[in-house]
Amino acid sequence: MSSSRFTPRGFPRVPLQNGIGRYICQLKRVTLRFCKSSGSSRGIRDFIETDLVSFAQDHPGTALYLKPRRHKSPSFVAEYLNGEREVISCHNFTAQQMVKWLNLYTTRSGIPLMRYVKMWHTECPSIQGVWSPFTNKDPALNITQFPSEMLSRPVWVEKSATEELVEMINKQKISDENDDDTQKVQAAHV
Repeated sequence: MSSSRFTPRGFPRVPLQNGIGRYICQLKRVTLRFCKSSGSSRGIRDFIETDLVSFAQDHPGTALYLKPRRHKSPSFVAEYLNGEREVISCHNFTAQQMVKWLNLYTTRSGIPLMRYVKMWHTECPSIQGVWSPFTNKDPALNITQFPSEMLSRPVWVEKSATEELVEMINKQKISDENDDDTQKVQAAHV
C-alpha cells in the first residue's frame, strides 16, 4: 500500500516566520520514559548518565523530564510550541542513537511531515497574471507587417565621436544665435 495516500499534502511553512529575525527552537518539552531495570532501557539509561547534562546545556529552551516507569518499554515524547506531540519508541536504543534522535527532533518545527505540492509558496501571490515576453510590448506590434524597417533597426546605437562633435557645434551655434538675439533686443530697448 502506498504511503502517499495517507501522507498529507501541503506547502512548506515556517511557524511564525521563525528564523527571519531571531530563531526560536520549537521543541518545548522532552519527556524520557524508561524502566530502571529492563534491558531494553539500557541505552536511554546510558544517555541519562553520560549525555543528558550536555544536551540540557546545549538546549536551554527545552525542558527535560525523566519519568521512570516500571516494566514499560522506553520512549520519549517530544512536545512542540504549536501543540504537536510525537512519541518515539526507544526500545533497545544505544546512547548514540538517543543523541541522534533527540537532535533530529530538536531541529524540527513540529509541523507534521507532508508531501510538498510545490517547493515554494508565497503568502501574497501576484495578482498581475503570468509574465510573458509580450507583456509590456506595444499593441501596435500585433498589426505590424514583417519585415519592418523600423523594428529592424538596433534598439541602442551609440553615437560616433564625429556625430557628437557635430551635435555640440550645432548646440553652440543655437546658443550663440540666442545670445545675439538677446543682445539685439536689449540694444533696441536702450
